[in-house]
Amino acid sequence: MPIDIVVDAMGSDKSPEPEVRGAVLAARQYGLRVHLVGPEEILRPLLRQQLKHQKHLDVFVVPASEWITMDDKAAQAVRSKRNSTMRMGLKMVREGKAAGFFTAGNTGAAMATAKMVLGMLSGVDRPALATIVPTTQGTPSLLLDVGANVDSDPDNLTQFAVMGHMYAQNVLKITNPRVGLLSIGEEDSKGNTLTRDTLPLLRSQSGINFIGNVEGRDLFTGHCDVTVCDGFVGNVALKSIEGAAKLFTTSLREALKSTVTSQVGALLSRKAFDAFRKRLDYSEYGGAPLLGVRGVCIVGHGSSNEKAIMNGIRVAAEFACAEVNSGIESALRAKSTTV
Repeated sequence: MPIDIVVDAMGSDKSPEPEVRGAVLAARQYGLRVHLVGPEEILRPLLRQQLKHQKHLDVFVVPASEWITMDDKAAQAVRSKRNSTMRMGLKMVREGKAAGFFTAGNTGAAMATAKMVLGMLSGVDRPALATIVPTTQGTPSLLLDVGANVDSDPDNLTQFAVMGHMYAQNVLKITNPRVGLLSIGEEDSKGNTLTRDTLPLLRSQSGINFIGNVEGRDLFTGHCDVTVCDGFVGNVALKSIEGAAKLFTTSLREALKSTVTSQVGALLSRKAFDAFRKRLDYSEYGGAPLLGVRGVCIVGHGSSNEKAIMNGIRVAAEFACAEVNSGIESALRAKSTTV
């Protein structure tokens, strides 16, 4: 039976065109039922045009009269825009009408709305935003939190580790994922008060394969599968990764076009360059799961194109099919009974 995924059609920087095209691609590629939430008068003509030659696809419009922009203050918009595309979409997840939700909109508003509409999992104090980082081993690595919480305490980071372990194991299909704590050195004495106080808690957490402190360079080596940090550090790391990826691809492209000889070489190595660019392309990963809420919520990049939207919808469906949330609650429940 097809899985239903609901999409905030007014989220991205260039909405709703990427959302409509991405929804059609996801329905065609993965056989999903996709529900686009937004103003009917805008969405229906766009969808009709996209489905002109493929009307059998299950893509639907759910009316919503308001949406939250990137310029809106998250807390104020969540309270004042009660019929927003985010709230309407997440309400469908809460009511069981959809298995998951995707938005490329205002991240702060998405997190606040998800917490309010879906609520938190038992044993989780704060949600965490996770993202996939490419590694030299060709395997995915999960980094969290990358922006849901500016300030965190050791208990929060321990919960993030459990959530990251469950996501890596059940969605990324990594057997016994290695979990590391991001610090400035591998030694136990290194780091700030937060990392030093978190270390013994992670060592005592049953059910996760904790390997100790890891450094920033380990994010890309495949040394660990899940890296845990507070949202401030994680967001800085994420933005640095995005900037470095853009620098690498731009510099390489310019170098390959600088001389006639290199242009010939570029033509011969086009396949390799495309493969390299694909590994660094955020659109391949779709979006970041918001872990810890009672449901499936995926947050994409504001500049998401239709490919990123399609993959974000796919990630939402994969998350919905995996036993992530129940596993998180069970692991944290087991921890609480032993304390």
